[in-house]
Amino acid sequence: MTPTDSALLLTAPVAVPLAAAAAHAVAWRRTAVARTAVSSAPAPQGRLPQWAGLLAPAAILVSAVVLAASVPAHGPVGAYGRLLRADGLSVWMLLVVGAVALLALAASPGYLAGERAAGHTDEAGAHRYYALVHAFLAAMCLALLAANLGVVWVAIEATTIVTAFLVGHRHTRTSVEAAWKYVVICSAGIALAFLGTVLVYYAARQAGISEASALDWPTLAAHADRLDPAVTRLGMALVVLGFGAKAGLVPLHAWLPDAHSQAPAPVSALMSGVLLAVSFTALLRFKVIADTALGTGYTRALLAAVALLTLCLAAALLLAQRDYKRMLAYSSMEHMSVIALGAAIGSPAVMSAALLHVAGHGLAKTVAFCSSGHILRLRGTTRIGRVRGLLAQSPALGAVFGLAVVALLGMPPFSLFASEVGIVRGGYAGGLGWAVSPALVLVLLAFAALGYRTGRMVLGPPQPAGHPGGVPHALGAVAAAPLVAGLVACAALGTALGPLSDLLSAAAAITAGR
Repeated sequence: MTPTDSALLLTAPVAVPLAAAAAHAVAWRRTAVARTAVSSAPAPQGRLPQWAGLLAPAAILVSAVVLAASVPAHGPVGAYGRLLRADGLSVWMLLVVGAVALLALAASPGYLAGERAAGHTDEAGAHRYYALVHAFLAAMCLALLAANLGVVWVAIEATTIVTAFLVGHRHTRTSVEAAWKYVVICSAGIALAFLGTVLVYYAARQAGISEASALDWPTLAAHADRLDPAVTRLGMALVVLGFGAKAGLVPLHAWLPDAHSQAPAPVSALMSGVLLAVSFTALLRFKVIADTALGTGYTRALLAAVALLTLCLAAALLLAQRDYKRMLAYSSMEHMSVIALGAAIGSPAVMSAALLHVAGHGLAKTVAFCSSGHILRLRGTTRIGRVRGLLAQSPALGAVFGLAVVALLGMPPFSLFASEVGIVRGGYAGGLGWAVSPALVLVLLAFAALGYRTGRMVLGPPQPAGHPGGVPHALGAVAAAPLVAGLVACAALGTALGPLSDLLSAAAAITAGR
């Protein structure tokens, strides 16, 4: 791969979404001006074709596929000096972001059409939505491809700023309150991550690493054994708290159910499906450094404790949950805790399972959240007790939502079954039975709660369409296509990785410090 090819492939996942965001921002401005002008003429110049929203996720996915064909065999590629870099881990995550974004943006036109029909948004609001979503994608891709840990921190902070406006998209009292809660808690978390990053920089400078390379991840990973253990230990603790906040882990998790329940359904899919995982990927980068500097025992104990506490809380709240969007949000906490437990175990085989879990969870949760948007439009409520007989009333919608939850429950043939089995087996083999055994009990509790409540929604006799407050709504072929594609992809990952196996092994080796 030539330097020009590398630069193009590493630039496109950031530049194309930014260009799309700029185009929609211009259209948003023109539409808003035309709406306020004293004129009855329409403003066609403010419109962009619906398919244009798929260009950015397609560019991300194509770049990731090309990189996936080259990186496992030929090693990491870089561009612009040491600014952008793609290794097995970043390419795997870029594939997940591209796939989830493609599904979410394919579902967005139908969601926005329903919002316009209900009077919750207009043409200007739709352009505002697309501008923010594309900026969100650019920030996530930059967080994955940046070689400098300081730039990674900036990119993840940018996701907080952009998604805060998306959480408050409807401008209701509840959504604005959720947006402020999201900003306050995640800003506190990201401030802790900043302090942890500063401490790692200080330790690197004290170890004789040059100023220009003190936050360069490959340099830090190669010379981590020279870092001061005490400073690194404190820095890692702050990083786990800080980036763990954006990953939905305790103790700074309280933003997640409110933000996910109030955001537009495709945005909830992006936040749950990939934002949490992107933030956790940043944490994994620091874990590689800490494991070399301190040994694996410190991060293992830290991540195992956080995973068990998060899983305990998620299981308890799922048992008491009455809102299906919040139910899906707490399910995200459950799955992130399973991934964190896999990271605590840390062997290459278990990290392969954990990264496979990231992909399976992203696909299944995207289908579940996008389906929840259609359920809200049909039933007019997010209360579980007011949704009955989805399969009888809207067979396609009930089927895709039910199958998405089946995938989230870790049932075969979906990939979460294989990944959870791999994490459990690796945990017992690696001497973490003391953490895996209670985790299994908590996962079973979450399984029972999620399965029972979803069963009540999907099964049973149908209710009158539009009750209470909804509208008659059938899931058409265009709206169903991305949801079915997500389920098929999740099942395909659970049966055979095919050409992705080398990439997954390369990504796991990086996170395991090999």
